[in-house]
Amino acid sequence: TALVVLLAYVGAFVPADAATIGPIDRIFTRIGAADDLAGGRSTFMVEMTEAAAILHRATPNSLVLMDEIGRGTSTFDGLALAWAIARHLLSHNRSHTLFATHYFELTQLPQEFAQAANVHLSAVEHGDGIVFLHAVQEGPASQSYGLQVAQLAGVPQPVIRAARKRLAWLEQHSADTGATPQLDLFALPSDPSDDDAAEAAAPAAPSALAEALDGIDPDSMTPRDALDALYRLK
Repeated sequence: TALVVLLAYVGAFVPADAATIGPIDRIFTRIGAADDLAGGRSTFMVEMTEAAAILHRATPNSLVLMDEIGRGTSTFDGLALAWAIARHLLSHNRSHTLFATHYFELTQLPQEFAQAANVHLSAVEHGDGIVFLHAVQEGPASQSYGLQVAQLAGVPQPVIRAARKRLAWLEQHSADTGATPQLDLFALPSDPSDDDAAEAAAPAAPSALAEALDGIDPDSMTPRDALDALYRLK
């Protein structure tokens, strides 16, 4: 969105069939997660410094992009800050804002502010996997896909299984207590299993596909050999 606005303001074509862009005085972004080692600032301090600059300077004609505000601290602190920042942008700055977050609690803001709306990027689950359709749809997302993304990124299966167990326990704990658990770092509960860490650390048994790939020497294969191997593996 910011690039489209910038392209339009320099007189370039934009990737759209049609575009109506009003007056924009500034573009503000709070995107990324990087610390400032030279300045002695943590990732969260950098995030809050940039957020403060936006809250002080953004006007009703500004375009503001905020990505995952509050992720650099504890769950409740991050949620509270993200909620307060989003609310301030709506009630005081009144800027044109895209506010990306995984805090589902923030999806309640459109009930308080008529100018706010929820949208999400659609995805389709297929077995244990997921396909992102990259299509914007109205309304909040029904769930997060952190475990599926981790699996796509190649996180070992024992780690994924351990994470699923822990997620199920946390969700059950939240349902039983009526609150999101925020646990002391050094007092983590042993449920659902004390074997999760050991399971995650244990090497996974090689699959038949992995063993077949290990037996292939691509440098010595002809194109025909490569095709034959591909059909065998398929």
